[in-house]
Amino acid sequence: MPALDVAGEFETIERLLRPLAHPEWGRGLADDVAVLPSRPGYDLVLTKDAIVEGVHFLPDDPLDTVAKKLLRVNLSDLAAKGAEPFGYLLACCWSDRCGWPEREAFAAGLAQDQALFGVFLMGGDTVRTPGPAVFSLTALGWVPAGGAVSRAGAQVGDLVFVTGTIGDGLLGLQAAQAKLKLDAERLARLIDHYRTPMPRLDFADVVRNLATAAADVSDGLAADLNHIAKASGVGIALNLSVLPLSAAAQAWFEDRVDPQAALEDLATGGDDYQIAFTAHPRHEETLRREAERRLLRLTRIGAVTAGEGVAVDYGGRRIELARRGWTHG
Repeated sequence: MPALDVAGEFETIERLLRPLAHPEWGRGLADDVAVLPSRPGYDLVLTKDAIVEGVHFLPDDPLDTVAKKLLRVNLSDLAAKGAEPFGYLLACCWSDRCGWPEREAFAAGLAQDQALFGVFLMGGDTVRTPGPAVFSLTALGWVPAGGAVSRAGAQVGDLVFVTGTIGDGLLGLQAAQAKLKLDAERLARLIDHYRTPMPRLDFADVVRNLATAAADVSDGLAADLNHIAKASGVGIALNLSVLPLSAAAQAWFEDRVDPQAALEDLATGGDDYQIAFTAHPRHEETLRREAERRLLRLTRIGAVTAGEGVAVDYGGRRIELARRGWTHG
């Protein structure tokens, strides 16, 4: 059923989005552009992601969490490059279900995360669509000149690490769809991760200083490691047996009949928004110390090898994954 009391484009901008604008460079969203000054000694890092109703978020997901997820998945890309977030451009394609209360919720979610992550809206566009809602965001960040970590720097002999836990994105989607049988608290934690993942900005400076290559885990751990391997011209050996799981994921895993298949699902599910990266073995102790100082879990999950692609080991034997992860059409 179409939402009621839908405001026009300019009222939405004036009442909901203008308060989110950068006080100096966003020009109050009254212009067609934002004007950014250069920052001597730094490179400007840009990334863009779009999310589509029914594909990247559920039709009944609250729009404040949709807004937060949109911002956070982009900030996750910045974190994996070692960048400091600065601001963002936003495009909103409102569907018929996006009435004024829903738009208010969307803006409120952005306002909360702007305060949390220290970013501002710089500009964008807002339109109506007869199809599903679509939201697109371009995030901007700063990194010391030449310091942005790419996917292309992994070297044979490097170790492979991942922050946090893997699989909560996949299980969170299933929990939100009422497809999991776990206790209420664990279901709530998984749904919260699916709707509002936490970008690993707290580890961005460590990645910038110590990683040889990095990617955020959005398409699935195996897929994103394959992105690194391909860009770097190397192979990556992934040990599925040490996949780091949250308490909720561990509870789910222990109830599986086929543990290998369960770990494959978690390693390819995507939507985790952790950082997978490579680093020289001499930095392992420092990496672990920095992770501990930030109260962040860090797991060594493999090594960089000669060859190509990702070779997956489980229980001491080579296995072939049925799929690598999410692919975009």
